[in-house]
This record gives sequence, structure tokens and C-alpha cells, in this order.
Amino acid sequence: MPAFDLPLTELHHHRPDIEEPADFDAFWLSTLKEAGQADPVVSVRPVETGLRLTRTWDVTFRGFAGDPVRAWFSRPAGVAEPLPAVVEFAGYGRGRGLPHERLTWVNAGYAHLLMDNRGQGDQYGCGGDTPDPHAVAPGGPGPAVRGLLHAEDYHFRRLITDAVRAVAAVRGLPGVDPARTAAVGNSQGGGLALAVAGLVPDLAAVLVTAPFLCGIRRALDLTDAGPYGEIAAYLSVHRGAEQAARRTLSYVEGVSFARRAQAPAHFGVGLRDTVCPPSGVYAAFNRYAELTGTDPRKEMHAYPFNGHEGGEAVQVGRQLMWLRTVLEGLGDDPLGSRSPSGSR
Repeated sequence: MPAFDLPLTELHHHRPDIEEPADFDAFWLSTLKEAGQADPVVSVRPVETGLRLTRTWDVTFRGFAGDPVRAWFSRPAGVAEPLPAVVEFAGYGRGRGLPHERLTWVNAGYAHLLMDNRGQGDQYGCGGDTPDPHAVAPGGPGPAVRGLLHAEDYHFRRLITDAVRAVAAVRGLPGVDPARTAAVGNSQGGGLALAVAGLVPDLAAVLVTAPFLCGIRRALDLTDAGPYGEIAAYLSVHRGAEQAARRTLSYVEGVSFARRAQAPAHFGVGLRDTVCPPSGVYAAFNRYAELTGTDPRKEMHAYPFNGHEGGEAVQVGRQLMWLRTVLEGLGDDPLGSRSPSGSR
């Protein structure tokens, strides 16, 4: 697919107006207040993975409406001191899978929490373990259209709340330095990480690649690829539902969360991405932190000949180096005694 969105010279300055509801902040304050009334951690159970250099626990924490949400929590074996934590969010249709699938961050010396996606996990990967007991509102089979006509019923209201609660949960786990907690994700996971950055003011860092739910209105006009294509397909059948759907989507718009964020931010995007169009990613990047009165460190990495896969391992390598330098300012040694000499 050739480049189909704005040229890079325009993307650098792309700061579109967005339809932000007047009660955006009140909506999320109320949602998170209700979810935060109980201690987030329900259970922490060690699991045997066959990995000698990694210890893993099966964690259950309270998410939206106190619902139990599953996660894998891993730490480097043999390390006792509190470590910085990376909370990772998975992509659209994927669950947490198996505990040995995602080892990059724990191999880099971080405590790592991988959140399950409620009501997802059946499209690819190795499945999920968190049902969504509230997925009864009108909408199609895909998560992007579940409860689409009312913001209170929308799937992503619940999933974003789970993501915020995942950060609270990891900060209460043994061996975690709560002041050095980062949110990470690609695609849907990137959209969740960006939402967390806008809703958790003391986050240490956020790293997102091709984040979903950014520049939603333009994305619906540009692409028929899923998940946006699922929304378009739903509206092609329910011809009078567009206004209600757009209002619901305005409460989960990634640019709105980005405007309220203040943590250092690392972005990545493929300029031929038809799944999460680059104009939405740049809109979030260019308007990042504009409401907070801060000027956090941020950087963007664009891959002109890549689509939704973005920079893949190249981007992950850049994330690893960037996060280490960001966390150095928050502690004497971001990775404890495991840091190799001369690695700074």
C-alpha cells in the first residue's frame, strides 16, 4: 500500500481540532472514582514457566466496576531490590496469551505487567482469560462497536479503566518502584497506554507505536481496515446512529488524552499504515501535554515504507534505549545492580 495520508511535511504540523465533549474530564473522573474504591490487587499466584532467569506470577486485579482482570507479572530472577515497572497493553483482539511470550522488558531488567484484554483474545495469539460481563449493550460482534451508541456502555470505557487500574495494581506488587512506572503498547495497546498517560498524572513515561483511537473522525473517513472498518460497517447498517456513535467515540479520543498527559513520551508510526492512519498519531504527538503547562521530553520515529507493523524490532530497540535514559533521572540506577558497568 503506498502512502495514503498527509505528506510528512504536513504531518509535522498536523494539529486538528477535535470534538471534545464539555464533560470529558468529569466523565473520566467519575468512572475512575467508582473503579478505585477498593484495593486493586485481588490475588498474586506464582506460576512455573520453565524459564530459569524469569519469575512469573498470575495476577488478578480489580478493573472497571471491580471486575476481575487477569495479568502476567514477571521479574528477573534473583533480583531483590525494587525495579522500575513496565505495564504493557496488548493489541486489538488479543489476550495476554502465555507468560513466556513477551520477555523483552523483563530481559531488560524491568518488572513487567502484561494486562489481559477483557472480552478479547479470540482473534490471534494464544487467547485471553478475562471475560467482559458488561458486553450486553447493542453493537456488533467486534469490541470496537460493543456499546457504541452510549459512552457509559462502550467497551473502551471499560478497557481504558482496566488499563488505569493495571498501573495502580503493579505499583502495589512486591519488588516494584511505584515512582518509576511506564505504560507501553502498540496499536490498541498504544491507545490504552496513551489514555493512561492522560489519566495518571504521575506516570514516569509512555511509549506508543501506531496508537489506535487517535484522530478517530479522520480515520473513519480514510480507511475501511479494522477496527475502524468495523465501526463504518456498523454505521452502514444503522444509518441513523452516526451522531450517537461519534459522541461516544469523543470520550475515548486519544488526542484528548494526549493533551492532558505530561509524562515523557516516545512515539512510533508507519507512514503507510492503513489500520491506524499516521495523521491521528501525529495529531496526538503534536498536541501532547498542551493542557498541562508542562514541556515533557518527547520524540517521534516515522517509518516511511512501513505499514501497521511500523519499526518492529528496530522500534523496540529505540524504546529500550530511550526508556533507560528517561528513568536515569528518577533514580541512581534505573535497573538496580543488574546494570552492566559502562552501559550509561
